[in-house]
Amino acid sequence: MESEELLGNLNPNGNEPKQEKKQSPLVSLEKDLEFYAESIKEVAVEIMVEGISQAPIFIAHQHEVKIGEMILNREELNTNWTIQASTLEEFIEKGIILPNKKEHFLKNYKKPEDFMCVFVVVPEGANFIYYPYTKK
Repeated sequence: MESEELLGNLNPNGNEPKQEKKQSPLVSLEKDLEFYAESIKEVAVEIMVEGISQAPIFIAHQHEVKIGEMILNREELNTNWTIQASTLEEFIEKGIILPNKKEHFLKNYKKPEDFMCVFVVVPEGANFIYYPYTKK
């Protein structure tokens, strides 16, 4: 009898359940961001040119979020991630970024002509990433 049969779902080296090798959702996100880059950049420029905000933020998600406006729907485009467009101002208004953290955020905010600021929402939580419009 194999040790795996005896231990069931346990790792033979300890009591931890075996971890299935799952691909990180960030792999599919990177693929989608490359595919979406041109469209996202157009929207970012539009947000800045129209004076809506100098700090566009894009939300990448696979569920439903109640912030921003949907610009790229994963179901319509047969991709993995939906993208919504928002701004620093909306993030402050909704309490995602605290008003006293605005300066800190802006200090770390990368040049919006070169990088998309993406708020990635996954079941485990959410975080900001900066992704270049063109990969070198």
